[in-house]
Amino acid sequence: MRSRLFWRRSAAAAGTYSSAVLGFLGTIVAAHIFSRHTFGLFAIVVAATGFFQILLDLTMEEALIKFGFRYVTREDWGRLRRLFQSAIAVKLAGGVLAAAVLAALAPAAHVLFHKGGLTTPLEIAALLPLVQCTENVGGVAFNLHGRYDIRGLFLCVSMALRLTAIAVAAPHGLTATIAAIVAGQAVATAAVDTAGWFAFRRFPQRAAAPLADDRRAIVSFVGQSTIATAVTSSTIPLATLVLARVASTVQVAWFRAALAPQQAFAVISSPARMILLTEQTRDWERGTRSAVFAGIRRYTLAGTVLVAVVLPPLLVFTPEVVRLLFSSKYTGAVDATRLVIVAGAARLVFGWTKSFPVSIGRPSLRIWTHGLEMLVLVPLAGILGAQWGATGAAGAVLASSVAYCLYWALLYLRIRREPEPAVPPGEPLAA
Repeated sequence: MRSRLFWRRSAAAAGTYSSAVLGFLGTIVAAHIFSRHTFGLFAIVVAATGFFQILLDLTMEEALIKFGFRYVTREDWGRLRRLFQSAIAVKLAGGVLAAAVLAALAPAAHVLFHKGGLTTPLEIAALLPLVQCTENVGGVAFNLHGRYDIRGLFLCVSMALRLTAIAVAAPHGLTATIAAIVAGQAVATAAVDTAGWFAFRRFPQRAAAPLADDRRAIVSFVGQSTIATAVTSSTIPLATLVLARVASTVQVAWFRAALAPQQAFAVISSPARMILLTEQTRDWERGTRSAVFAGIRRYTLAGTVLVAVVLPPLLVFTPEVVRLLFSSKYTGAVDATRLVIVAGAARLVFGWTKSFPVSIGRPSLRIWTHGLEMLVLVPLAGILGAQWGATGAAGAVLASSVAYCLYWALLYLRIRREPEPAVPPGEPLAA
């Protein structure tokens, strides 16, 4: 049993790290092939697409995991089926809405961002929310079987397709690149959904049953998760769009390059976060809260040790790293990169905060913590970015990350002191 668990965790880490490396290589390839101006436009298109996709989509994945484990624990297969059916319908509706808004936004891109050459790429990118909307629903089926290793594999496949799209299409321009990314994502989503359907079929098949008393709790959970995800995932894209309003396209390109360390730190912790989400949600539903808190302590200690080892040399050799990865035309991003490295290191130590609110059924905690982060980051990105460009925006990233970590430290101490709920495992807990 232990060897099987070790294998799954190792495979999940390998798949997730590989996907991150491939995604990072996609950014590097685009930065090398595109001019700084075109790379800045590429960053704006990616940020705008991500922002509206997140803003207009309902986050069903977290409710699928939380309540999915509840139904698997109870062996309530009829409600599990209804839950997945509802999730697919909601995700499709969100994808259509996001695509429509992006398509309507594209003709006004020049007015919004004061940059030309964005209309056609944005019109094509409008298809991305539609072709990607059900990917995570398929992935949740693997988590409910404890097979996060398979989910990691498909993350790798998705990023490999995106890297291929960029490498093949970037020499032909920005529009061709966006079109290739959309095509690659369509293939990736089809693969995940097909495999996820087979994984779901491994559960005992029963006719869909009404969610009944759980409906209100699920709707509340989805609503809070959606707001939390919108605030969480739109913060950096929104800061990028704000910077695009107040600074040049080259500064946007430098800011995009400087964000690479933050992505790298997030990648380092992502396998652990995927495992924590699956195992801690299961443990919390079974009533073993002590195992959840013990896992957080182990993660925090390991993250602190890792940061203490890698942070000093990274700060010293930042200029060499930037030139090695992005070439000498991005040396203007060195100071911004140093600030983002420190911010990314702090967020790595607190990486458990991504999954913890979902595991304990309180997604509203993410609204407050990431809401604070957004309130600090977005205005500062505009104010400091107008004065110091990419470096100013990176300073805003650092300030918001510190505020986020301090707030979570206080919340965690409060939650640890809360009494054990008088609710049997598997019964609904207040969200």
